[in-house]
Amino acid sequence: MSDLPRKAVTRTAKLAALPLGIAGRATWGLGKRIGGRSAEIVGRELQQRTAEQLFKVLGELKGGAMKFGQALSVFESALPEEVAGPYRAALTKLQEAAPPMPVRTVHAVLEEQLGEDWRKLFEEFEDKPSAAASIGQVHRAVWHDGREVAVKVQYPGAGEALLSDLTQLGRFARMLGPLIPGMDIKPLIAELRDRISEELDYGLEAQAQRAHAEEFADDPDVVVPDVVHEGDQVLITEWIDGVPLSEVIADGSREERDRAGQLLARFLFSGTARTGLLHADPHPGNFRLLVGHAEDGPPEKWRLGVLDFGTVDRLPDGLPPTIGTALRMTLNGDAEEVYRMLCEEGFVKPTIELDPDAVLDYLLPIIEPAGAEEFTFTRSWMRTQAARIADPRSPAHQLGRQLNLPPSYLLIHRVTLSTIGVLCQLGATVRLRDELAAWLPGFVSEDTEDEALEEDGTATGA
Repeated sequence: MSDLPRKAVTRTAKLAALPLGIAGRATWGLGKRIGGRSAEIVGRELQQRTAEQLFKVLGELKGGAMKFGQALSVFESALPEEVAGPYRAALTKLQEAAPPMPVRTVHAVLEEQLGEDWRKLFEEFEDKPSAAASIGQVHRAVWHDGREVAVKVQYPGAGEALLSDLTQLGRFARMLGPLIPGMDIKPLIAELRDRISEELDYGLEAQAQRAHAEEFADDPDVVVPDVVHEGDQVLITEWIDGVPLSEVIADGSREERDRAGQLLARFLFSGTARTGLLHADPHPGNFRLLVGHAEDGPPEKWRLGVLDFGTVDRLPDGLPPTIGTALRMTLNGDAEEVYRMLCEEGFVKPTIELDPDAVLDYLLPIIEPAGAEEFTFTRSWMRTQAARIADPRSPAHQLGRQLNLPPSYLLIHRVTLSTIGVLCQLGATVRLRDELAAWLPGFVSEDTEDEALEEDGTATGA
């Protein structure tokens, strides 16, 4: 197996072939339609063939191409079932694995980062990688003090490859857009590119992971492995065994899916409130379910293992209270106040004037899970939302085009949407409102909180 392709001409040639292939299939589709086949059937076949080629190339290139593929993969719930089914396996494979770099390259990086006697730091070291990611791969090992560890080794030339890929992908983002209805691909690529420098910095990643590991030490629901050693291109953390979330998505029981979904929602909101950091890469490859000592233990005792803190959003005050307040007011039907807040925060530009009631009608279906005591996330619900926003004939599409997403909310929006995508892949029934009430500032009104405190004080006094 060759090293990560680093020559710009090689990577550019592979990526440049994608739009050519898409154009070729469009011509093929036109011929099929002329031959009498319906536009809907031909469109689905085109979408499927495009996705198959896209993920094949992304998996080969790793780097920014693979990162883009991982970001897209969580949105597969929005695709029509006839299309999503055949290549769901390819998406899962991209989340969990990629062609490994040669052993000699791994050893060379370890020698450069840990010294010529690097082997003496380990009691054992497995040359075969246990997992691969967009900028590095993970090896299982035993540290010199007996702890099982995960050794993440960065691909040589990863930074150059990441930036090159994402620049190239940005040039034909519009052609990839039909893969995910209702999703604007270009801002996603631009945002990924902005985060590359942080993800390449294993020092920043170690800092974020230590903060989470310290906060969630002995937590009954969430496990974060602590950092053992860090370097520029090598990050060593404690090893955790668990069931990959992708396996629960593929084969989990109803109870397992629901538990995994509840834990994901809990971590999404509690993690930021407790650490001031938002874990911003919520694809299934970054989560494990820890089943405890008994393999057949009850799912309600499972814990969520969280990996890879290379991409985080730093929110020292937690999630903006505006989000919780706007959610609460939307659920209460306060159209005028919601519209005022959206204007103040920049979601509606000063040059745009919208009907507050129309804005409320646009938002209510999207936030339905927040208003229910419990909500079952499904692929069909996700597809319905995506189709409603993507259909140029729908009022939702027309209104959505006039809304703006302020830069400070971009990553929060993507993480929330990505997590919802994973919940839909799980088909989990989740008490989302409970998590919002516990962790999202502004979701519970101050009056309600005061009443709850008074009742609690009365009960205690009694």
